[in-house]
Amino acid sequence: MTPFKRKIFDYSFLGIGLLIQVVTYIIAVRAQASTIGWLSLISGCLGICSVCLTAQGNILTYVFGFGQVLTYTYLCWTQRFYGEILINAYYFCTMIYGVYAWRKRLVGADHLTISPRRLGWRMMVLITIGTVAVSWFAGWFLASYTDDTQPYLDAYTTVPALVAQVLMIMVYREHWFIWLAVDILSVLLWLRAGDYCMTAQYAFWCANCLYGLQRWRSLGISKV
Repeated sequence: MTPFKRKIFDYSFLGIGLLIQVVTYIIAVRAQASTIGWLSLISGCLGICSVCLTAQGNILTYVFGFGQVLTYTYLCWTQRFYGEILINAYYFCTMIYGVYAWRKRLVGADHLTISPRRLGWRMMVLITIGTVAVSWFAGWFLASYTDDTQPYLDAYTTVPALVAQVLMIMVYREHWFIWLAVDILSVLLWLRAGDYCMTAQYAFWCANCLYGLQRWRSLGISKV
């Protein structure tokens, strides 16, 4: 794909994501079957912009990411998703470091694109096993000691996301596989909560994971 065609595809993909958010919001409000507010729409649009730029390996992802984290945290508070609240506090802190880490790996002609790295399959297997085990324990803790409305689902969207965030900041392309699993579970989480803007956002993020994996592969692999 030529640079011009790739840019057209990037903008089209982003536009589709934003359109999905707006249409979902309009349908939900007209149906009057949900308590979805305008903040869900804003958070969803910020999230779409952030993940699309991440898929492109563009450091501007952090500009939209900070806004999405703040709005999404409030939405999680209204649903008592405590695991999601904690992870967004973690996101905020790690994103501050992420700006610094990505700036060191900018290689594109526009000085905005990073050069990714690859994680060995043995390490990926160990990370997966450890993540599943810790997620189960977190779910048990939330179910036993909090009033979390969906404790295990909350845990299995929280712990893997912690791991994926670290791998993303360290510029390992395998983080996309973990994000895909998290986003699939997050679709179920918000669908059951009745927030269709967030459901639509995570459904689009699933597609974005596949898009991001392909784009990061096209960026090449750095040896350092």
